[in-house]
Amino acid sequence: MPDNRVEEKYKRYLLLEKGLSKNTIEAYMTDLQKFSTYVAQHNLSYRDISYIHLQDFLSSLHDQNISPRSVARILSGVKSFFKFMLLDKYIDHDPSELLDAPKIGYKLPQVLSVEEIDRILSVIDVSTVEGSRNYAIIETLYSCGLRISELTSLKFSNLYFDEGFIRVEGKGSKQRLVPISETAIQKIKNYLQHRQLINIRRGSEDVLFVSTRGRSAGSMLSRSMIFQFIKEYAELAGIKKEISPHTFRHSFATHLLERGANIRVIQEMLGHEKITTTEIYTHIDRNFLRQEIIEHHPRNRK
Repeated sequence: MPDNRVEEKYKRYLLLEKGLSKNTIEAYMTDLQKFSTYVAQHNLSYRDISYIHLQDFLSSLHDQNISPRSVARILSGVKSFFKFMLLDKYIDHDPSELLDAPKIGYKLPQVLSVEEIDRILSVIDVSTVEGSRNYAIIETLYSCGLRISELTSLKFSNLYFDEGFIRVEGKGSKQRLVPISETAIQKIKNYLQHRQLINIRRGSEDVLFVSTRGRSAGSMLSRSMIFQFIKEYAELAGIKKEISPHTFRHSFATHLLERGANIRVIQEMLGHEKITTTEIYTHIDRNFLRQEIIEHHPRNRK
C-alpha cells in the first residue's frame, strides 16, 4: 500500500473512529505533513522508519527553531499516526513508543481584565450591522467561554434564552449546555434586529452569526474574520497584549476562578475532558473554589 493511502485511511479513522472535528483533523494532517516530508526527503517509507529516524526528525524540527511546545504537538500527532498504522497492521511494531516529548511545562494563557474587555467593547459602533454582530460575538465568547469553532457553529436552534442556556457542540461533536448571561442575551437580541437586514443564503437560515461581506455574505462567519476584527478593536482600545478569540475563553475561566467558582463546574462549562487542562488556570487554594458559575461571573452580577 502506498504511504499516501495509509494517510487517507488515518484521516478517515480520525473522523469516523475518533470523532474529531474537521479543524482538529486538519491540524493533525498539517503536522503529519512535516513528518511525511522528512520521510520523502530521505527516500523512506513509513515501514522503514526506526527509532533513530524519529530522533533525527525531532532534531530537524529543533534546527528549524520550532518551539518545544510545537515540537511536542507534532510528536503527539506522529505517535498517534504510528499507533493507527500498528492497529491497521500496516506496520508490525511502533518505533515511536519510547520517544519522549520535550519538556515544555505549562504556560498560563494571556488574559484580559474586566476593564480591558469593557474597553474593547466600548470602541465598537453598535449602530451598524457588523458592529452589533461583533459586540454580540465578543460578549458571547467572554460570557460563555466558547471556543471560536463553537461560536461560529452556533444556531438559533441552540439558543434557550428563556432557560438561560445555549447548547454547544464542542470537540469530537460532544454537546454540552452552557449558561449564558443576561448581558450576552441582550446583545444577541440587539444583533438579531440588524440581522434582518442581511440577505441570508439558502442553507444558512439557522446560523446565528453570519458574514456581511464579499462572497461569504449571508453565510457562516469565518474564524479568520473574527480574529481580524478582534485584533482591530484591541488596537483601537489601546490594548498592547497579543489577543485572539481564545483570549476571551481564557479570561472567562480565570475570572471565575478569581471569584471563587468551583473548578469542576468550570471544567464542565469549558468542555474540558480532563480536569488537568482546567487546572492550568489556577494555583488558588481549592478550599475557596465552592460557588456556582453564574453566581460568580462578573457579567451576572447585578
